[in-house]
Amino acid sequence: MTTFYLVRHAAHDLVDRVLAGRKIDVALNSEGRRQAYTLARQLASEPIGKVIASPRRRAKETAEPIAAAHGISITVAPEIDEHDAGEWAGRTFETLQHDPQWRLWNERRGEARPPSGESMRDVQIRMTRYLDRLARLHPEDSIVLVSHAEPIRCVLLHDRSIPLAEFMQVDVPLASISTVWRAAARRATAEPA
Repeated sequence: MTTFYLVRHAAHDLVDRVLAGRKIDVALNSEGRRQAYTLARQLASEPIGKVIASPRRRAKETAEPIAAAHGISITVAPEIDEHDAGEWAGRTFETLQHDPQWRLWNERRGEARPPSGESMRDVQIRMTRYLDRLARLHPEDSIVLVSHAEPIRCVLLHDRSIPLAEFMQVDVPLASISTVWRAAARRATAEPA
């Protein structure tokens, strides 16, 4: 059984104001750096064998103290990247409130898609496939994945059998840790991590 610690990145200056998405590669602020060190302390006693981060700077900076506490380096994986918000990335939430597609997205997450972006179903598929692959490759390990709210939310909704449309049932705060497990399924061919 593989244990996954799903960590949402820590705070940055654009939180609650701008949908940074993949467009703005924002760094942690002072509060975020404090949160990252707190996460490292919380996970210090766990037998972590691997720390994997999204390609976003805020995720990598959150992962660094966790990896350092275990004497390992970070692996960067596009599979756990931020939700691709398409044309909405980089826009303020205030501006988005006036977009009818934004309202539809927040009312029908299971069906809607951002313009030129990725659906929640797409995110859920890429995240769950990646966790399943890691479980096959590391069947008894504990792995930290430092990602973002929507990718983590997609995994938690899947594992709790909650429809994507009911996404608000799962809260993923900044600098939070959610734990999930995967049993290794047998597979005839090996896949690289």
